[in-house]
This record gives sequence, C-alpha cells and structure tokens, in this order.
Amino acid sequence: MSTDPADRPGPHRVDPGRERHERGGPVASELTRLLRSSSYSQRMSRFALALVSPTFLVVALVVVVPFFWTLFLALTDVRLIDLPDTHLFNADYTVDNVTRVLSSANFWESAVVTVCYTFFGTVGSVAVGLVAALALRRAFPGRALLRSLVLVPFAVPVVAAALVWQTALDPQFGFVNAAGQRWLGWEEPVLFLSQRMAHPSVLGVTVPVPVALLTVIAFEVWRSFAFSFLFLLARLQAVNGELVEAARIDGAAPSQVFRHVVLPQLAGVISLLLMLRAIFIFQNFTDIYLLTGGAGGTQVLSVQVYEYLTARSDLGGASALGLVMAAAMGVLLVGYIWRTEPRSGRRA
Repeated sequence: MSTDPADRPGPHRVDPGRERHERGGPVASELTRLLRSSSYSQRMSRFALALVSPTFLVVALVVVVPFFWTLFLALTDVRLIDLPDTHLFNADYTVDNVTRVLSSANFWESAVVTVCYTFFGTVGSVAVGLVAALALRRAFPGRALLRSLVLVPFAVPVVAAALVWQTALDPQFGFVNAAGQRWLGWEEPVLFLSQRMAHPSVLGVTVPVPVALLTVIAFEVWRSFAFSFLFLLARLQAVNGELVEAARIDGAAPSQVFRHVVLPQLAGVISLLLMLRAIFIFQNFTDIYLLTGGAGGTQVLSVQVYEYLTARSDLGGASALGLVMAAAMGVLLVGYIWRTEPRSGRRA
C-alpha cells in the first residue's frame, strides 16, 4: 500500500491537469491578460484626454473660432455698422474682397516690403546673435555683465525702446544727426524715420538707399538678436571641445575650425532660429507702427491690415488681407514643423 500523500484519495487532492482544463488553460489566461491590459489602456487614454481637453478648449476659443470668423468676414460684403444684423446663413458670400486686395497696387508694394523686412531682419538678428554668442562664449573678466547687457534690448518694453530710438534719430534734437553733422561731414540731417530713399555717392556711383526701411530693420535686429544669442550660446556650450582642440593641434586656422567643426554643430539650431524669427518678424506690427506708422516705404502687410480696418473701415478687406497673411504664415509653420519633426536617419 502506497504511503505517498499525493496518491491517497481525499477531498484536498488537486489534479494539476484537471485544474488547468477547468480554468481554460493558457489560452484563457492570455485572453484575460489582454482584456485587462486593453481596459487599462482605455482608462489611461480617457484620463489623458481629460487632461488635455482644457488646452483643446482654449485653442478652439482663441485660434479656431477667430480664424473661421475672419474667414466669414473675408467672404462676405459686410460693413462694421451692419455686423450685428449679419448672420452665418443669411449672408451673401463672395470672393470680391480677396480679389480686390490681391489686385491692389498697395498690396504688392507692401508684400515686397514685408519680404525684405522679414528676410533681412531674420538674417541680421541670427547673424548678430551668433557673433555675440561666439564673443561671449569663453570666460573673461566682465563676461557676466556683458551677457546681461546683451539681454537688455530684448527685455525693454517695445514702447520704451521705440521712444528712445525716435529721440536719438530726431533730425533736430537727436544725437545721431548731431554726431553725423559734427564728425562725419553730413551736410544736412537725415530723416531716418520718414525718408523713403537717399542717393549717396560711393566711389562716384550713386546708390539708392531705403533709409526708413533700413532703420526699422536695424531696430528689429537690435531688439531680437538676444533671442538668437540665448539659443546659440546654449548650443555652443555643448560643442565638443576635444574636436576643437584636435583641429587646432592639426594646424587648422580659427576660421577653419569655425567653418568645419563649430558651424556644422550649430546648423540645426541656426535653421530653427531662422524659421522662428521669420515667423515672428513676418507678423510684426508694433515695432514698425510705433517707429514710423508705415511711412517712408515701411508699410508692411500687418500695418496695411490695420489701415484697412481703421482708416477705411473696410472690415472685409482687412479680413481678406489677414487670410493672405495666414496662408503665408502657414507655409512658414509647415517648414518649422517639418524641421522639428523627429525622423529616423536624419541628422539635426
């Protein structure tokens, strides 16, 4: 007779094979695990959706609704006084506003000015920021103070900065014209903020110079180069110093070290800065309006939108011009998203 407890019949004896069969076996266990995992994923998805729903609501109220309202105004012939009685379904839709804006001679002139202002302002701010970052990269006495001073134009309110520039460039009381007439041989004051063109002679050749446009571009570069400076300085701090030292030991000149070692590592940040600054400068309104009010050949598209709305009371034209600007901004935003989107096998 067997003395093994496992062979004795009794109520507590469990057959492993029978238990596995009763519970459904490993397939049922795997199915239960999957069901539980799916339920957990669904709960987490709902929780994440609840967390981001306030952001979606804010974006819808601040961006989506105003965009479709502008689209509605651009496609209807409605004046500001008739706006309370105009509804979505009883309005007469037309593309006359868009056609009228695009066929205007002022539009194309403002578009050219906007492109020039955006291009030179973007390139200038990034270039000056790069020079400042390279100059203040290494430690030297007073570096902390200079780094703080670089950020002053970016931190000063634009109203105060514009007032300072207007005072400095004033043709009667500004110190710039006073210094130019005393030490640079200027025969008469330069109207920096209102003169459309000047024709100085350089080596016997008359060169047309857009004075007011160059002034507002210089103001934009002065105001925004600190933004590029911060990004580029942070990237320069992460540049591999061993590569720079190796290039110097191999006899590379400073210009060669910058071109072949430092600049390739800054290429990703520079490209992103160019796109970001182009987006910011393209829609800039405050700087130009405070400095010149659009006079002297500085009327960009954003200033023209303001004049359509205030001087002409043309609500449809202002909305149509805003849509044109939004379309151009969309191209820049697509380029920015494409550049920042991570892709396998693509170097930053």
